[in-house]
Amino acid sequence: MIRPPKEYESFFKARGWKSLAYQKEVYWHYEKGKSGLINAPTGSGKTYSLLIPIVLAGRDSGHTRGLYAIWITPLRAIAQEIKDSAEELIQYYQLDWKVAIRTGDTTPAERKKQFTTPPQILITTPESLHLIMAAKGYARFFRTLKCFVNDEWHELLSSKRAVQIELALSRLKKSCDELQIWGVSATIGNLKQAMEVLLGQGEEGVLIRSRIKRKIEVKPLIPLNMKEMKWAGNLGVQLKNKVYDVISSHKTTLVFTNTRAQTERWFQELLEAFPDLAGEMALHHGSLDREVRNWVEDALHRGVLKAVVCTSSLDLGVDFRPVEAVIQIGSPKGVSRFFQRAGRSNHQPELPSKIFFLPTHSLEVIEYTALKDSIEQRNFENRPPVMLAFDVLVQYLVTLAVSDGFISKEVLEEIRTTFSFADISDEEWNEVLLFITTGGAALQVYPDFRRVEFDPISERYIVRSRRIAMRHRMSIGTIVSDPMIRVKFLSGGFIGTVEERFLTRLKNDDHFIFSGRTLQLVQLKEDVAYVRRAKGRKGHIPAYGGGRMSLSSNLGEQLRTSMADIHKHNLPILSDLVNIQNYYSHVPSVDDLLIEVYHAREGIHIFLYPFEGRQIHEALASLLAWRISKNRSISFSLAYNDYGLELLTTDDFDWKNTDFRALLSLDNLFDDLSSAINAVEMAKRRFRDIAGIAGLVFHGFPGKKKKERYLTASSGLFFSVFNDYDPKNLLYRQAIREVYEYQIEEDRLRRCLDRLARLNLVMKTIEQPTPFCLPIMVDRLREGYSTEKIEERLKRVIEHYEKH
Repeated sequence: MIRPPKEYESFFKARGWKSLAYQKEVYWHYEKGKSGLINAPTGSGKTYSLLIPIVLAGRDSGHTRGLYAIWITPLRAIAQEIKDSAEELIQYYQLDWKVAIRTGDTTPAERKKQFTTPPQILITTPESLHLIMAAKGYARFFRTLKCFVNDEWHELLSSKRAVQIELALSRLKKSCDELQIWGVSATIGNLKQAMEVLLGQGEEGVLIRSRIKRKIEVKPLIPLNMKEMKWAGNLGVQLKNKVYDVISSHKTTLVFTNTRAQTERWFQELLEAFPDLAGEMALHHGSLDREVRNWVEDALHRGVLKAVVCTSSLDLGVDFRPVEAVIQIGSPKGVSRFFQRAGRSNHQPELPSKIFFLPTHSLEVIEYTALKDSIEQRNFENRPPVMLAFDVLVQYLVTLAVSDGFISKEVLEEIRTTFSFADISDEEWNEVLLFITTGGAALQVYPDFRRVEFDPISERYIVRSRRIAMRHRMSIGTIVSDPMIRVKFLSGGFIGTVEERFLTRLKNDDHFIFSGRTLQLVQLKEDVAYVRRAKGRKGHIPAYGGGRMSLSSNLGEQLRTSMADIHKHNLPILSDLVNIQNYYSHVPSVDDLLIEVYHAREGIHIFLYPFEGRQIHEALASLLAWRISKNRSISFSLAYNDYGLELLTTDDFDWKNTDFRALLSLDNLFDDLSSAINAVEMAKRRFRDIAGIAGLVFHGFPGKKKKERYLTASSGLFFSVFNDYDPKNLLYRQAIREVYEYQIEEDRLRRCLDRLARLNLVMKTIEQPTPFCLPIMVDRLREGYSTEKIEERLKRVIEHYEKH
């Protein structure tokens, strides 16, 4: 192995650091001209492991003009920290290099300057990278490029943003001589595949893993017995005293929740209960104004905050050294996410990360044991790559056509080097070309959908219309979300953005809580909500899409295993839970499928507990209800959570003579599932995002965004047209496929049913709701009962538990 030069080590020594073995390994492989993927724990110098060899190689080659390295980051918040590190190195090694950031916040003037006089290092996002490729003469901008780095690659891997990177690299590898491609990734289950996706087909790379194994301290924030624990229907706020104790005993603490609504609620609860946190506690999530988030991040760096209540907006990359502890409120839904959040604390490899888990209801106490066991075993989830995303390919081809045009044969050869499109057929390729030039079989009579033309002289596909080019550049990207409305004070000042569907349900003068403040809605005008401050702490809390994540398969499997050996954790509260469940019903082993039947005034409740996550349970509940109803006229109400599912019927149902094994069979699964869930309607909703990415639906100009109902109606119309007149349309078929792959998770459902078929069916008739079924019942009751009525029913059940 090549020994790094003295100036390599001198940088570390000058800062009182010592280079690590994996960093030297990266240097050696980089010097050899290799590409690869780096996996190392948080705080171990991953950024410097690549920046130093990039800067030294550029210096030694005499590079002075033009772009030398691109550094992709999925989050704008990380960009400034990378820029600071790069400029520190450039100054140390006395290079006349420039480092620039290009994101959605970069001004048009600065973008133009960067394009005409490129910096040596450009830090950017996948969307901004494609915007550069949509410019005339973009090849000149990239011609001196030697290194391409994708930071936090694991975060992109299972998204269409990764496909954007794959497609961009397929072109850059051809146009840039000896381009080295490197990725930086947190620990996931499929690291080797992650590297293959980044580098492309047939490319050899090196997977460099740090041998540093950071210690993770996982501690519970739970009461001593079940009397102090909510059984269901709560956000865990009854344990806020324990959260305050952690905050008080550490320099800085990050309090993670899974949704922005929970973040707002917890911030209010802590501030109301502990006024001394005022001025020392902040809020951070993706809907807040960028300036607010910048202020919070800067305050974290300076160590002036005791706590920040946040979402995944602070999951990645940024090094906040004052943070000594992390609290996870409720289930993180996955081991990798929990591990990543733990790494935000004690951001140095020699110190243990410290994370506290606060369950929001009784069953999440069991989940604590599964998380602790999974961290010890390093049992991390895979991040499967996205395959054959034709909407992204359509967008990419129009991007190339908008700039300098493209030659069909050349681009087809390029994209077949990507992981995502390695298996694209000639027929599919021709369909994509037909779609961008004519709109396909169903839309060819409409001129608006003839976006790209074929020029027979140059043999290139090009866009001639300035209007089409402008609209396309404004639509580049694959991040999709519900339409957002800007929230501003009447007196001036931007606060952030809230989903349109929430604000349109409010009336003028209604109060809502946002950015840690109680606000009064004064007027909703176009895409701006004007507000003023309101007194008190009561108000609606904005609900955001994506708030119901599902348990990962890894965590579900560990949950089933940990339940069978629950006493090893020596927690009295767990013993209480197990004893109560056993008293009223049964605690299943890894070889059991527990089915509980409960007769109540609402009807017959049937509960099953596969412990596979709410997404699988939703599909499974629909499947069971459909199969039962095929043989007789019966209707069911369905409910589900991460642990189990409920079928409720008011009809006379002979459950004792029902063959549950047959109901859980894999036979005729696809047809039964399609009938049970109305896959076409689900695909219609999913098609909205696909239509936006592919450019079928234009979201509007800045300040004049189209309303949600318009976008939904437009995409729905396209879907219906394809369904009726062009069912072979690639985007239509993609929507159907994505429903089965990502929403229903058909492959995982098949594995679940195959597992359930081998289990012992344990049937229990219960006289009282059990700890297992109670959270599912509460989820259902929320839809039709007031909070007060739910609390009354819960109180009666819990009083019954305490008597026994």
